[in-house]
Amino acid sequence: MRQGFPPAVPGQAVGLLGGSFDPAHAGHVHITREALRRFGLDRVWWLVSPGNPLKARGPAPLEKRMVRARALMRHPRVVVTDIERHIGTRHTAATIARLQGRYPGVRFVWLMGADNLAQFHLWEDWRGILGRVPVGVLARPGERISARTSPAAQIFRRFKVPPASAYGLAYRDPPAWAFVNMPMHAASSTAIRAGGDWS
Repeated sequence: MRQGFPPAVPGQAVGLLGGSFDPAHAGHVHITREALRRFGLDRVWWLVSPGNPLKARGPAPLEKRMVRARALMRHPRVVVTDIERHIGTRHTAATIARLQGRYPGVRFVWLMGADNLAQFHLWEDWRGILGRVPVGVLARPGERISARTSPAAQIFRRFKVPPASAYGLAYRDPPAWAFVNMPMHAASSTAIRAGGDWS
């Protein structure tokens, strides 16, 4: 893998799970494994970001977060990357556009927990994200209702794919998004930081 860029070939379905991973935890691993299965993905890439534009406080150093993420996420079809550091993007919409230019023909899916869908309308060019790639949303504890009633979910409700048809989401033309329920894992980065186990 040269300079943080994983290999991929045209036609592959690749899920992108972005975030600060500050720190990565078992909940991230859980939704990654579920995404591979529920959406029929060939690969998932964790995009460990240099920083989260929506958070005032900066995360732990990138190298520290990468080491933790790679130690935790061990799966032959999952790659932990720092792509955004190499391409110089800070917002998801720009990252996706650059990846699509670098990997023509790869079928990307943006993955997020339901907690992110609840505030998705605050993201930079969120409508552009939905216009570029399908979006797979995975249930998170306590966020089902707020996610389903969020501005993004309401505005794009006619493009929602039924859960039973979510497999193969990568091959649908955007805008398309799917929300899947699943057994949930209660771990959260916020709770881990508050508990003093990460600094």
